[in-house]
Amino acid sequence: MSSIDQAVRPAPATVVPLPSKSTRQLVDEALRGLPTAPEAPSWGHRLLPATVRGLLADLGWWQDPTPQKPSAHLDQTLAVLRRYGWCQSLDTSPTGRLCIRGAQQLLEKTGHVTPQARDRATHYMQQTLAQAGVRMQFFAWNDLPDQQFPAVQTLLETAARTARQNGE
Repeated sequence: MSSIDQAVRPAPATVVPLPSKSTRQLVDEALRGLPTAPEAPSWGHRLLPATVRGLLADLGWWQDPTPQKPSAHLDQTLAVLRRYGWCQSLDTSPTGRLCIRGAQQLLEKTGHVTPQARDRATHYMQQTLAQAGVRMQFFAWNDLPDQQFPAVQTLLETAARTARQNGE
């Protein structure tokens, strides 16, 4: 038998055991603590003007999402990017992926953050970039040609940690 025949011969199948029920429970428990990305806004939310939604909320007929503080907003921004995908150069790509600013806009538009809390979150991102020696806006930094998602993830996690340490 030649060495070519040995190289072409398939390797014996290995049996991978399925995770036990307790392993699945551990994974579920670990995932429970992570921030979740909000669902896409419903048609009712998209079609009703904010003033009408506010009046309906006052009457108890509508419940807007609870606005988050800056640290939670940064965590939620990262969750949105993980769920819908990250992109560069566009706030929202044709395939539905989002950049950092696009994820923030989605969260603000759907009521998950106030403009003031979003501005504070942006301040924490800018502060984190400045500490790393980057002197550009976060959205320009996001669009750099060699930028990768792990760097974006690190920025958001570090900024959220700083905001939490400052009580926000």
